[in-house]
Formats: sequence, C-alpha cells, structure tokens
Amino acid sequence: MDVSPLTASLSLPRILATDLDGTFLPLDGDSDNHRDLPILNQLLADRDMDLVFVTGRHLESACDLFQSGKLPRPKWIICDVGTSIVSVDANGDCSPIGGYADFLRQIIHPLPIATLRDHLSTIDGLRLQEPFKQGPFKLSFYVDQPQLQRLTTEVQSLLHKRAAPYTMIASVDPFNGDGLIDLLPENTSKASALDWWAHAYNHARDSIVFSGDSGNDFAALTAGFRSIIVGNADPSLVNRVAAVHDNQGWADRLYIAKQKATSGVLEGVQRYLKP
Repeated sequence: MDVSPLTASLSLPRILATDLDGTFLPLDGDSDNHRDLPILNQLLADRDMDLVFVTGRHLESACDLFQSGKLPRPKWIICDVGTSIVSVDANGDCSPIGGYADFLRQIIHPLPIATLRDHLSTIDGLRLQEPFKQGPFKLSFYVDQPQLQRLTTEVQSLLHKRAAPYTMIASVDPFNGDGLIDLLPENTSKASALDWWAHAYNHARDSIVFSGDSGNDFAALTAGFRSIIVGNADPSLVNRVAAVHDNQGWADRLYIAKQKATSGVLEGVQRYLKP
C-alpha cells in the first residue's frame, strides 16, 4: 500500500517518532541500513524535523545508542514501554518531564507500585528484573518461557482481584527467549505516551510520522499519526494495521515500505515529504 498525494488538510511532517529495534536502528550486517542512516539523519536536519525515540528499552539503553554514536541524538525519548518521557539537550543530557510523571502517579495512586510488588511476591515463578530495568511506574519480571501463559493468567487474576490500576504486557525476549512480564499504569503504552507528549507540547497529529515494525507498535501505527511500516515487519501486522486505516477511512496516513528497518524509514519519510 502506498499513500495518496497529501490532502490539503495535511501539512508536511515536522516530527519523526520512531521505534528503534528492527526499525530505526540498522540491522546487524545490513550494509544498506548503515549506508542510509546518515542519509536519513541529514534529511531530517535539512527539513528541520525533530527526532523522537519511542522504545520499550530502558533509558540507559536508549541513551547508549546515541552517546556511542550508533544513532543520531534525538530531541526526546519515550522509553520504558511508555512510562518515561525525557528531553535531550544539545549536550546529550536527559531531563525527565515532570508533568508526565504526575499524570502516571495519579493513575496508580490507589495502589502504589511498591504495594503491587508485595502482592505479586506471592506468585511463584516471577523473578524481578535488574533494578535499572525497573522504574517508578514500571514493574518488570523475568519468567521461564514455558510458564509464561500460566503466570500471565495468575497475574491478571490478581490485578482483577485487587482492582489494580495497571496494564500487563507479556512478551518473549527475541534475543534470548526469556519470558517477560511488565506492569504499567493502566492503559499506558508507547502509543499513549506519544499521544500525551503531542498534546502537552501542542504538536498536531498530522505533524508526526511514526515508524515501527512489530506488534508492540500496533497501537501507535493505528492512533491516527501518519505511519510507516518497515519492510521487515510481519505480514500479519501489516494486514492488521492496513485494516484499521481502511476502516477509519484514512487514505493518506499509511506507507508500507519495501526496504527493511532504517532504509524503510528513509523510504517512508521521503514519500511523506513529497509535496
């Protein structure tokens, strides 16, 4: 699916908000991706587009990518699966956005995260992740993959019993096969954090292009932003996202790239920048 020419109601984009792994970050050994990253970075600079990382990574890991020179420096980072938003200055220093923390604190006020952790300690098989992977609004566990479905059911049952204002995200680490369970303030995700940030800083949805590659990008890809799905995305995700856009009558907000990862992001941004 391509996008039709931009309608009069859509201005040229001003912001690239992007997932990292499998999307903006070059794939290992992909020479096209490594060639296209500086081209994409220069294009963003030439067109005065701000870069926003939107990632499930914890902050330290996200910052390492630009501090080590692997990726260009963003102006903002949405990380920790949507539970942290930080601004990044010209020196690469990060400053948390206090207003967003206040917003999340109100959600979990009836059951603080420390209390939730105590309740969950009664469930055998949950292993707390390292302290640097935790946060004031994120509680994360490792589980043995064969036990993931059972433990997901048990955790969800406890959340329901306690009327806990939390959302659970269960997944499998694609690199080592570990089962993962994250508890976040209710209805919090990368998509909801991007939406909060856009409203807080008066960015119209039409000014934002979001790029992604996997199921945890689905909500942002279907939230009304102009979107890019890179060529290495699973076909089932492409079909699901396209169906939502079709049902919403959005003829000009989805670009399905032919190229993978970084190269696919470049391909999509170039298309959206055509007048």
